[in-house]
Amino acid sequence: MKLAMIGFGQAGGKIVDRFLEYDDRTNSGIVRAAVAVNSAKADLIGLENIPQENRVLIGQARVKGHGVGADNELGAEVAEEDIDEVQNAIDAIPTHEVDAFLVVAGMGGGTGSGGAPVLAKHLKRIYTIPVYGLGVLPGTDEGGIYTLNAARSFQTFVREVDNLLVFDNDSWRQTGESVEGGYDQINEEIVRRFGILFGAGEVGDGQDVAESVVDSSEIINTLSGGGVSTVGYASEDVELNTGGGLLSRFTGGEQADDDLDAANTTNRITSLVRKAALGRLTLPCEIEGTERALLVLSGPSEYLNRKGIERGRKWLEEETGSMEVRGGDFPRHEPEVSAAILLSGVTNVPRIKRLQQVAIEAQDNIDDIQAESEENLEELVEDDEDELEPLF
Repeated sequence: MKLAMIGFGQAGGKIVDRFLEYDDRTNSGIVRAAVAVNSAKADLIGLENIPQENRVLIGQARVKGHGVGADNELGAEVAEEDIDEVQNAIDAIPTHEVDAFLVVAGMGGGTGSGGAPVLAKHLKRIYTIPVYGLGVLPGTDEGGIYTLNAARSFQTFVREVDNLLVFDNDSWRQTGESVEGGYDQINEEIVRRFGILFGAGEVGDGQDVAESVVDSSEIINTLSGGGVSTVGYASEDVELNTGGGLLSRFTGGEQADDDLDAANTTNRITSLVRKAALGRLTLPCEIEGTERALLVLSGPSEYLNRKGIERGRKWLEEETGSMEVRGGDFPRHEPEVSAAILLSGVTNVPRIKRLQQVAIEAQDNIDDIQAESEENLEELVEDDEDELEPLF
């Protein structure tokens, strides 16, 4: 799948930058064009892979290149005001070669949280190709203002895109990690999961052709209908043996007869599919009630048998209750077999419900604090006994 990626804000820019590095490392060719948009000049300078001419600084008249300070209303305003500057960068993208736009943003900050929905709305008005969002939720330990920003941004973003793919930092931060190290690890997880998903179907020179090809239309059909999506992932290592064959835990570590190998591989693929669906999703949720799903098995072609994929797809149908479960293989010369599962149109998401509850409480607290602050200020400056006349 060929994507035009637009990273909005600090987190969005870093993730798109990492996608370009992944593309180069794996030769996957997912990113047809990449643009970074920010109101903070320093964040744009810190990017490594996005071309300089595709880095767009917005809001200079309002914030002078210093960012919007986690004010996502201001982020939305400067995006609206400077949308033509963003469009100038997008005009250079050969959209006839692109399957979809992917607008990437952290939803807890200011610029991306406020600006990404504005850009998505603008793109949908102009282009006929799908516009998807990739939104990153802040951790609950990041504070009330970021939770409030995320809840408001989520509510708006999901309405303005054709589908919102969500990654929840709360589920991926590890205790004891530095902030920078934690986000680097999280960005790598995001890129790996979505990279395998969007990269499926690409065939390079000397690569095996899939038995059941997953191309861009399969992904687009799975994401059609809108709503919220999450991605599951699981993998097992495969080692090259000295005799030139492949050995791994996947086949029990020894070459048996063909029938046993096929049966064992089928069972291990089904097990891998279950791990991917029931393990750590990018957005934790109950998979029952999922509207549509897509299963991609990748790895050396020897281990990607049709029977295993069909059995895994059937299991997904039963677990989700969906009649729209697509599946296929993605042969890659990599030392692992992996399963990536896209669950689209999920509705049973406790994390989103909690996010909205905490945000409502935070909003009430902010209103109370504001009212109390004004009262306290009045008490501080007034003097009943000897009233002073103001200067003007």
